[in-house]
Amino acid sequence: MAMMLPAVSAGAAECSNRGSLANIYCDENDDLVADTPTDPDKLLNPDTLVFAYTPVEDPAIYADIWKPFIEHLEKVTGKDVRFFAVQSNAAEIEAMRSNRLHIAGYSTGPTPFAVNLAGAVPFAIMGSETGKFGYTLQVYTRKDSGIDTMADLKGKRVAHTSPTSNSGNLAPRALFPKLGLTPDKDYKVVYSGSHDQSMLGVVAGDYDAAPVASEVVERMAERNLYDPDEVKIIYESKRFPTTSYTYAHNLDPALVEKIKEAFFSFDMKGTALGEEFSGVTKFVPITYKENWSVIRDIQEANGVTYTTENLK
Repeated sequence: MAMMLPAVSAGAAECSNRGSLANIYCDENDDLVADTPTDPDKLLNPDTLVFAYTPVEDPAIYADIWKPFIEHLEKVTGKDVRFFAVQSNAAEIEAMRSNRLHIAGYSTGPTPFAVNLAGAVPFAIMGSETGKFGYTLQVYTRKDSGIDTMADLKGKRVAHTSPTSNSGNLAPRALFPKLGLTPDKDYKVVYSGSHDQSMLGVVAGDYDAAPVASEVVERMAERNLYDPDEVKIIYESKRFPTTSYTYAHNLDPALVEKIKEAFFSFDMKGTALGEEFSGVTKFVPITYKENWSVIRDIQEANGVTYTTENLK
């Protein structure tokens, strides 16, 4: 490690921009992810690729679920691929930082930590046939409420779901002030307990409006739990992404192209993967700078900084 320090220091001195990235990475093109090394000797092109999915309760089950994709990845890249069962977000991020993990799925919140601490480069996400992915924060009110804009919520009773909910509380508290509306200050927050209860409360007139997750509301409509004709949306956020699929920033660019080809040519329909993740059929391309901007805003508003201490 001592022998490596001068090289790291020298690289740090030569880098004119790195943003929030750890000082062993550089971001000269300002895309918010670590640049590919320009020195060919620092590029990785291993015989065996190591792939990990975000930590789950039973990693062995997911090893089977991911098997069809791993076989496809092997075929396209010409590499052996090993599924790595991670036990925590911290362990997954450390594995990529130390070059022991080459391709990884990171859940929504930990993705910025992986980008900044481990040099992960998000490039894909599970989506539908039309390319749709993730979910949005929507603010609903009754059509006859007289509320047409977010400004009309001032002085009203608005249902948040619970203190720890992302789209039901944290996201509104981070995003709404930028619209000139501060929860608890400009309107009264009433905790409903769930997205379902928030929506049903709006329909019943118990609340003037409510921020809810689009995917929950869609499922409620499918079950005929409310009449969509009685409500309207007055605000919708950018889409909140789900798990990001990333590659290590220092992989050989030719290998990266093969990895992308494998992801984007894989058809989930009829596979264990497609059955596990309902509503998606393929991987669709994304960028960290654009598609995680709303998550970065939320984390910034809640005082999150990308350090190993905060990750733990």
